[in-house]
Amino acid sequence: MTTADHRLSAEAITLGYDGVPIVDGLSLAVPPGRITVIVGANACGKSTLLRALARLLTPTTGAVLLDGADIRSRPTAEVARVLGLLPQSPVAPESILVADLIARGRYPHQSWLRRRASEDDAIVDAAMRTAGVAELADRSVDTLSGGQRQRVWIAMALAQQTDVMLLDEPTTYLDISHQIDVLDLLVDLNHQRGTTIVMVLHELSLACRYADHLVAMSGGRIVAEGAPADVVTADLVREVFGIDAIVIPDPASGAPLVSPLGRHHRA
Repeated sequence: MTTADHRLSAEAITLGYDGVPIVDGLSLAVPPGRITVIVGANACGKSTLLRALARLLTPTTGAVLLDGADIRSRPTAEVARVLGLLPQSPVAPESILVADLIARGRYPHQSWLRRRASEDDAIVDAAMRTAGVAELADRSVDTLSGGQRQRVWIAMALAQQTDVMLLDEPTTYLDISHQIDVLDLLVDLNHQRGTTIVMVLHELSLACRYADHLVAMSGGRIVAEGAPADVVTADLVREVFGIDAIVIPDPASGAPLVSPLGRHHRA
């Protein structure tokens, strides 16, 4: 099966915590081989949806399907070879070295019959170089800045070499330069390997610039989805985020550029 053949979808799923529903009856078909970005206000269900797609949260109704089968019916190791997740606040084992943490991305590809090999080391080295953390290989993760840690986690996700990658706010803790670096890196991964990318982003204009498919959520439901230029309007921004904004074409990409209007900066 090629990368673009993998299908990930949610079918009428209801999700919640402690009996409190967060997402109710939501359906989503992730476009294979494309970059999907989920946006919305805080507590709208973005991360909850991503956790369900990653098999970390079980729907109370409906199902998440991977290649047409309920993802919970698939063996864990098999799912891990297809689908990788970078959660919002990952926790590293105490005192672990950067290189050792990134090497954990190779675990789904190993077994008692196939231990860590030179091929795995080469993939880990390449992931570190790609994420710009090779010089940190022998450092303890505990000693890194927030931005450095985020790039290390991204390197681990790269080392896993899955065909579908889910990322919850991958630009957290990064300055604007490193945000662009990370998003460009994900585009490279998508273009070169055909990796299906699904990520949650807060910065709406960056989401529009980098998404092939944009999913806008509000109150636990999808209110619009499609190409950013087709769905992002001032009315949508008002519905999803509760603010007025000017939406114009981005001079760099042609995608929608969203300029929020505060009380002191209205036309």
